[in-house]
Amino acid sequence: MLHLLQSLCKWIAIISFAVLLITLFNKDDLPDPAGYDLDRLTDPKQEKTFRSPFTVEAGGESYKIDPAFDYQLEGVIVSYHDADAFSDIWHHDKWKDFLNVKDLCIIWGANVASGVYQDMSFKNDSWTCWAYWPDAETGSRFKGEQLSNNHLLTDDIELKRLLMSAETGDHIRLEGLLAKYENPSNGFHRGTSTVRTDSGNGACETIYLERFEIVQKANNRLRSLYHAAKWILIISLCLFTVLFFITPMKKPRL
Repeated sequence: MLHLLQSLCKWIAIISFAVLLITLFNKDDLPDPAGYDLDRLTDPKQEKTFRSPFTVEAGGESYKIDPAFDYQLEGVIVSYHDADAFSDIWHHDKWKDFLNVKDLCIIWGANVASGVYQDMSFKNDSWTCWAYWPDAETGSRFKGEQLSNNHLLTDDIELKRLLMSAETGDHIRLEGLLAKYENPSNGFHRGTSTVRTDSGNGACETIYLERFEIVQKANNRLRSLYHAAKWILIISLCLFTVLFFITPMKKPRL
């Protein structure tokens, strides 16, 4: 009986590993434009704010927020960067910035409706969103003013939890304040862009979040299958290891 269970765990592990690999390379594919509510993916709304500067705390540090505009954005995530990623040595270690928890590179408008994003690739690092196109024709279809890289700030646990669950291809909606912020204890500070037509250094929007919503998750079935396969693989490998040590050795036939 133990030999049978060990063999079963082995085959479950092999199958779940194969499913994990297949879904790993497809779960973050950007869906077709027809899968989005294009009427909602309009230009961001920006209005002069009457909010005064205020102070918040995160990670044991105190930050001063200097609002410039009330801001609303609805769009599709094409790439992102987590500030607490293992490869990020800047936000926490160098800058003591525990307020900027995630950056989202977002497109909207014609960039979604035309489907040009499916012919492109996008990548985020600690500062920037990079957009790549294979040829000049694709580049001419892409609207630079309908993409933004957003440094998202929050000291709210529930907002952070929701924000961290956002993934590539998701249709999201956010509200907050375009703002400058600083950490007076070490002199770290960051500004914000206030237009969508700029590029290069300083062109990112810095937003203190007040509301965040995932309007529509992308690739739900693939992502559910990926997570299920991951846990089944872990459990089956653990069981196989236990059974390996407690299953009696088969006697060789003479």
